[in-house]
Amino acid sequence: MLKLLLTCEHSGNQVPAVYSSFFEGKESQLYSHEGYDIGALELFRELEPLADKTFHSETTRLLVELNRSLHHAKLFSDITKQLHDDDKAIILKEYYFPYREQVEHFIHDFVMAGRQVLHVSVHSFTPELNGEIRETDIGLLYDPKRKLEQTICRRWKQEFQNEDNDLMVRFNYPYLGIADGFPTYLRRKFTDEQYIGVELEVNQKFYTEKKERWEHINQAIYSSLQNTLSHFRPELTEEEEL
Repeated sequence: MLKLLLTCEHSGNQVPAVYSSFFEGKESQLYSHEGYDIGALELFRELEPLADKTFHSETTRLLVELNRSLHHAKLFSDITKQLHDDDKAIILKEYYFPYREQVEHFIHDFVMAGRQVLHVSVHSFTPELNGEIRETDIGLLYDPKRKLEQTICRRWKQEFQNEDNDLMVRFNYPYLGIADGFPTYLRRKFTDEQYIGVELEVNQKFYTEKKERWEHINQAIYSSLQNTLSHFRPELTEEEEL
């Protein structure tokens, strides 16, 4: 049976009190796309009823980047990368490892029980970055080499179009699905049949500039994901039984 895991790694811009001094004068960063994924928490809450399990973090990504591997150059931000290694180790112990390990353990437990896990990681992206306009409304990121991920994303895009044909939905944009990220890490831990990782990217323009469409976008995402799940759950269950 297919289980839906919903996560949101950048849902907030909270700064733990012990680190507040490092963020003095950095309010503009904290409240921008650098500090968190604007609108992602609201979308995550909208989708929660569809999920079998959810995890999210409201600690700012400027403290430590939960969606990056330990070796990644941007694991720590410009604000925290200058900290002593001992301080970084404490941050990883308190905020990074607990979040990632609980998600990984949940997937492991479901896989060991014979379940398949569809992991949808909820994100949003800034409409413009470094002078480049991002030409899409919705991005679905996946690994093209993993057939189930590709098939589910194709179906999800079709369901989006059924909901609102004016929405521009693109695959592996504005980021590549195989770039460093939490699902990329998890794909190395679980097989294609066990784990299906998809990153949902929503343009922040709907939240910041087009509020009248934001509620509609949330509803379209909910309905399209619900319809995608209803389409695949029977098929995937039959595959497990073969």
